[in-house]
Amino acid sequence: MNSEIILKGIPASPGVAIGPAFLFGREDFVVSPRGITESEVSTEIVRFEESLIKTRHEIIEIQKKIEEQMGTEHAEIFDAHLLVLEDRMLIEDVITHVKKDKLCVEYIFSEVLKKYVNVFSRIEDEYLRERITDINDVGKRILRNLLGEKRQVVSSMQDQFILIAHDLAPSDTATMHKKNVIAFITDIGSRTSHTAIMAKSLEIPSVVGLETATLKVKDGDIVIVDGRGGLVIVNPAKETLSKYKSERQKFVSQKDRFLSLKDLPAETPDGRKVDLVANIELPEEIPSIIDHGAFGIGLYRTEYFYMNRVDLPTEEEQYEAYKHVAEAMLPHSVVVRTLDLGGDKFVSKLQVPKDMNPFLGWRAIRFCLARPDIFKVQLRAILKASAHGKLKLMYPMISGIEELRQANVILDEVRKELKKDKIAFDEKMEIGAMIEVPSAALTADILAKEADFFSIGTNDLIQYALAIDRTNEKIAYLYEPAHPAVLKLIKNIIDAGHAAKIWVGMCGEMTEEPALALILLGLGLDEFSASSVTVPQLKQLFRNTSYKKAQEIAKKALSLSTVKEVVDYSRGELRKIAPELLGSEG
Repeated sequence: MNSEIILKGIPASPGVAIGPAFLFGREDFVVSPRGITESEVSTEIVRFEESLIKTRHEIIEIQKKIEEQMGTEHAEIFDAHLLVLEDRMLIEDVITHVKKDKLCVEYIFSEVLKKYVNVFSRIEDEYLRERITDINDVGKRILRNLLGEKRQVVSSMQDQFILIAHDLAPSDTATMHKKNVIAFITDIGSRTSHTAIMAKSLEIPSVVGLETATLKVKDGDIVIVDGRGGLVIVNPAKETLSKYKSERQKFVSQKDRFLSLKDLPAETPDGRKVDLVANIELPEEIPSIIDHGAFGIGLYRTEYFYMNRVDLPTEEEQYEAYKHVAEAMLPHSVVVRTLDLGGDKFVSKLQVPKDMNPFLGWRAIRFCLARPDIFKVQLRAILKASAHGKLKLMYPMISGIEELRQANVILDEVRKELKKDKIAFDEKMEIGAMIEVPSAALTADILAKEADFFSIGTNDLIQYALAIDRTNEKIAYLYEPAHPAVLKLIKNIIDAGHAAKIWVGMCGEMTEEPALALILLGLGLDEFSASSVTVPQLKQLFRNTSYKKAQEIAKKALSLSTVKEVVDYSRGELRKIAPELLGSEG
């Protein structure tokens, strides 16, 4: 009997799933070179053109289905696929080599495809490097059509299974049927990848960034996926299987119980009330937010408007989207974060030069201040939409008071333009700063005098404070939200905000760790913004914990010296208060 294998990855969507493995996407076509005569050249070119047309029809058909089921934003992911099909350089490259080398078109195309993939794999920019997925997805479709082969189709599978893949193309993830795919795991990816975002939308457990899962798992192996702990167990021992069956049942029961709190406030027994809200990327996530009992949106990431497309979003397009979200969330508020491109998120249309260190480079508010033409279009759209709901505006990656003032100067210019044109907007809309840079955390007292609120972005704050590139798998283990330096920075931000009488929220992944949420509650955090599926657990936690006890926990945590001490202590306290929230590692 095979021995148990434990793999550790990045938790992407919570839950426990147990089932047989199905390896997907291992379609490394081996195409042999076949010689052709001069008279066959034109036939081969026609075959190639026909395969391009057929592939285009397939992608457009998928795009239509996704638009109907999940909305325009998800469907726009496939614009990048269609662009590959229209790449004249690639097409001419294939045709030229067919004529010159006198070899069959499928072999020529497979060689050209390899060349393109190699070029993109050497690009340092993370976002552009991720286009390999698009090129591979489209390339394999074309090859299948040239070879007359059928592909694995997830949605056609009848039995329930756990999907194992090196990576999942958007077309694969978007067409998953929840009843068949009970969980999935991938070798690559991060919490912010399309795969992870869609997993949360589908509410199925997933773990990404496992590196070697496709090499260690075989078709039919029994696999356990723990989406909360980021664990994958292959061929589990009898005791492990029994434990996780119990965990799965517990998770389902807890989920039902947590959802029964949907309409109740996030309030401690001794009267401390916090705002428990959700993060979203796309408007289609609003039903999930409402279903899970979040009272508003604490982070609306708007950069997804700018990605996976060939043009820039218009003012009208953005206005309609922001208006829709504002109206749908009434009577609750929505914090709209302005464009945060850069780091691992770029769009080719903007022709942004490659940075040696993209996370430290030309990004977020720096980009917006350098490109007021793009920034103003977004600000106009947000201001106009503010007339239809309770919108709040937030600038990302503010590093000091100068940037906050510069951004507000541009905002005031837009306000004056709208007034002049007699266009309605909320003149009292709150303007906040996202605190995710150590310089902002250390000068929070200065920023608090000119901001209406703070939102702490821990994903970046942690990587900047600890000098860790969070996308680098080699040092991912050093990315520690419980680091004493991180806790001290957070305390400084909250204290500075409260001293200036402004509210302070947090929208990073740190809010989703119940043990750390206890500390944050005790530090006086006013608003917790998390993924919608995590909201019910946090509500349960806050309703079970006195604010006085949380303050004691926070005070003790701040006195500890190491990450391990903080983690062990906070998890020990969580075990006493709400052991059901510890998950399988508790």
